Amino acid sequence: MIPTLVFDIETVPDTDGLKTLYGLPAETSAEDIANIAFHKRRQQNGSEFLPLHHHRVVAISCALREADHFKVWSLGAANESEGQLIQRFFDGIAKYTPNVVSWNGGGFDLPVLHYRGLIHGVQAARYWDMGEDDREFKWNNYISRYHSRHLDLMDLMAMYQARANAPLDDMAQLCGFPGKLGMDGSKVWDAYKNGEIEAIRNYCETDVANTHLVFLRFQLMRGVLNKQSYEREITLVRETLASYEAAHWQEFVQAWAGISQAF
Repeated sequence: MIPTLVFDIETVPDTDGLKTLYGLPAETSAEDIANIAFHKRRQQNGSEFLPLHHHRVVAISCALREADHFKVWSLGAANESEGQLIQRFFDGIAKYTPNVVSWNGGGFDLPVLHYRGLIHGVQAARYWDMGEDDREFKWNNYISRYHSRHLDLMDLMAMYQARANAPLDDMAQLCGFPGKLGMDGSKVWDAYKNGEIEAIRNYCETDVANTHLVFLRFQLMRGVLNKQSYEREITLVRETLASYEAAHWQEFVQAWAGISQAF
């Protein structure tokens, strides 16, 4: 069985890079730099959402389904540099050559990792292979929008039409899964400023769990799983998460237990 790797990232404004791009004085605080960037962005298009190359990665979480095992974790340590985290992600691609699954990974997560990896000199030969080293990658690679080696589930479900995109939180809850608990992407910058990096990593992990669960439902819908194998996969996820002692997993499992399944 080809391993499946579901992933998600969390980001904050790259205040060091923005200071350079805006030519701001060295003593300008990170919060002031971010506020300037948000203001400029609002003036440009009415939104504070920054261009992708202005984001800095502070967490990468993964769910790996391999052989008889399933696990969810965040890469590296909370204090590791952005470059180290990104290198760890692409090293995992090289190690497992998994099928990668994301929710909006093609529109956000992977482009951010591309830009930030470029800035930090990250090496990712396996990921970028489009058939030069492995002929199979010519017809199925991580880069093409329509290849299965990276499946952006949101993009596919929307038939590649942005107006049809749906939020992960909504779809997870509608499918009978917990969805987001206590934090969302809009709160990450404030949490980061307060030094709550572990809370950000925990939130990222639960997003990955929700994505994996929605992906399992998709596998059922398209016939890769039947109802019996789907239930086995769901049980594996539930039992694995219940075995984790961390408070965010106990909250997730308890929330899940209180939900009636959609079918």
